[in-house]
Amino acid sequence: MTLHHAERPHEDVSVLTRAEVFDLLLAYKNTAILVTALELGVFDAVAAGAISPDEVAHRQGLDPRGTRLLLNALSSLGLLDSDGVSYLLPVGADKLLVRGEPGFVGDMAKVMASKWEWDALTTLPDAVRRGGTVAAQHAETPEYAYWEDFAAYAGAVAAPAAEVTADALASWAAGRDQLDVLDMACGHGLYGYTLAARNPRARVWSLDWPNVLPVALERAARMGVADRVSTIAGDMFEADLGGPYDAVLITNVLHHFSEERAVELLRRAAGVLAPDGRMVVVGFTVSDAPQAEDAAAHLFSILMLIWTHQGEVHSLQSYERMLRDAGFAHVKPHPVPASPLWVLTASRTA
Repeated sequence: MTLHHAERPHEDVSVLTRAEVFDLLLAYKNTAILVTALELGVFDAVAAGAISPDEVAHRQGLDPRGTRLLLNALSSLGLLDSDGVSYLLPVGADKLLVRGEPGFVGDMAKVMASKWEWDALTTLPDAVRRGGTVAAQHAETPEYAYWEDFAAYAGAVAAPAAEVTADALASWAAGRDQLDVLDMACGHGLYGYTLAARNPRARVWSLDWPNVLPVALERAARMGVADRVSTIAGDMFEADLGGPYDAVLITNVLHHFSEERAVELLRRAAGVLAPDGRMVVVGFTVSDAPQAEDAAAHLFSILMLIWTHQGEVHSLQSYERMLRDAGFAHVKPHPVPASPLWVLTASRTA
């Protein structure tokens, strides 16, 4: 039996419109237009003074007709201003879309709208039928090439959570003679390297696939901590972790797994954590709010459906339960402002 709004007296009635459905169906085209403009350097050219299609085409080595059609499409989306002849950047675009500017976010297209995600999304119907990935290559594939781009470009989004992590450990770390840190599935390495930048006594062991570690080490060099970084190459479920460590970080990876598989990884971490050490988990979380108010988390779970065998975004309560089941106590959650990410710290049980 279908439940109609008339039978739900306590809910605000909203009407889905035809235009809203069509907007959703067309949204992928908007993404493709923006990603293409970033790849071709269109915004860079306009910022440099190329204001006509011919000028942009000449500067970037593009076809004039194709450039004109792309510029018109960008204008229709509000990504350029145009009088029908010339094109200018709208207010704010110079900071966000022009390479080299401090606020540039264009490289996140390689993460948020990667070709790997686009290809995997075509398998969504079969993933729903099966309950997990059907892709030949996916997030759990050893040395998956996507993780190289993630390591190179996702640091801009991870930076606030890395700062919250360092803040959460600050008072505990300040009283230690040494701070040996294991960063499991380190990716860009920003979490461990931020701790090292704040704590001169800290040493970081970055664990990830062999194709990802060189990208992480480039970041370590830029942050001035490379001389205190060692690497462990391999699968975090199987590699020799070494240790013991004063802190173990597992950041933005537990959503790739079921709770049972995540607990298995957390128990591995507990096995190499010093008795007075700290466990840190960072992850996307789904809240108790209605799905429409928590869209980012639920949409991310769809990515996990097409890209992993059993992954999904977990709730804060699930993370706390996983940590307790793995033998941790004193679990403390720390919100990351304006983000679906949470940082959780914990210690080993006595």
